[in-house]
Amino acid sequence: MYRHIITLLLLSCTAINAAAQDVQLRENHPDRHIVVKGDTLWDISARFLKDPWLWPKVWKMNRAQIKNPHLIYPGDVVMLDLSNGDPQLRLLRETVTLQPGIREEALEKEAVPTIAPNIIAPFLTQPLIIENDELDNAAIIIGSKDNRVTIGPGTKVYVDQLTEDRGRFWSVYRNGKTLTDPITREPLGIEAIYLADARVLQYGEPATAEITRANQEVFKEDKLVVAPEELTKSFVPHSPEADIRGHIISVYGSVNEGASNSIITINRGRNDGLEPGHVLAIYREGTLVKNPKFKQAGKENKLKELNVKTEKNEDGLWEVNLDKEREKSPDPSMIKLPNERVGLMMVFRTFDRVSYALIMQAAEPINTLDLVQTP
Repeated sequence: MYRHIITLLLLSCTAINAAAQDVQLRENHPDRHIVVKGDTLWDISARFLKDPWLWPKVWKMNRAQIKNPHLIYPGDVVMLDLSNGDPQLRLLRETVTLQPGIREEALEKEAVPTIAPNIIAPFLTQPLIIENDELDNAAIIIGSKDNRVTIGPGTKVYVDQLTEDRGRFWSVYRNGKTLTDPITREPLGIEAIYLADARVLQYGEPATAEITRANQEVFKEDKLVVAPEELTKSFVPHSPEADIRGHIISVYGSVNEGASNSIITINRGRNDGLEPGHVLAIYREGTLVKNPKFKQAGKENKLKELNVKTEKNEDGLWEVNLDKEREKSPDPSMIKLPNERVGLMMVFRTFDRVSYALIMQAAEPINTLDLVQTP
């Protein structure tokens, strides 16, 4: 038996994205779902919708509500309302009887997260994308008590300079791999390797700090960065308003292949309008196949079909770079197959030019260089 506590969300009728695709319900969708511990916002959406990231549209959320959504708790009932013709989700608050004589109130419970927090939690503070050579000017470990070669938790370290105005808690990093745009080959930043946490014991030149927690061994010349504040976990999946297109540039913890719940890095960030909660579709670029209707011809005829003006030099040789010309004009001997959608990802942390995202769905292995774009 459930005792309904009267609660309905007051939601705006403003659509978050006029260009968003129509909401499609799953076949055999339920009329209601009782939220249980372990549910995520994405899981609940997937019970009703073919595209779970359209959750805010079904709730009729506006941009302000997306940034600060109503909280949903275990024991709440999510109901599907079709009375107005368009699907809409409504929320009823419940008090659930767990055992005879024991009741659990919604307000005493932990709110349902958007996605499983244990997967992304380490990435909300580390690792870190270093932009503008930040580590080059960072504080540096110059030694340790007893001159230890490797440094672990509980060890005192000496740092060249730490000032009181920047706080007591720091993180220790080491330069990692350089992230490069796969198209322009431009360096986008350095994915620093998170090593440890440190707490300042005494400020000065040098300063004294203690390693409080270590993920890897710490060495002399490793760098200290002010520990970032924990980022919000209260984002809601939604589509970017702009047409964003980019590529996957790395799969964390793997050489070049990921799957559902893998962390990926993409070559788009805050400067491109991305924010936590944005959902992008992942596409595999179509391959080139031979055109069966194309008849092979001599080089001169092929150049004519490419609509390329050609000249002979003094030696009677063609002065045309076919590779460059094919970049300008399609090669009629080849046909490019359509790009295939292979998954969905959701951004949860952004930097200026890159972002971390979680693969939410994957129909097949996700690879570096796969395309990402607004659904």
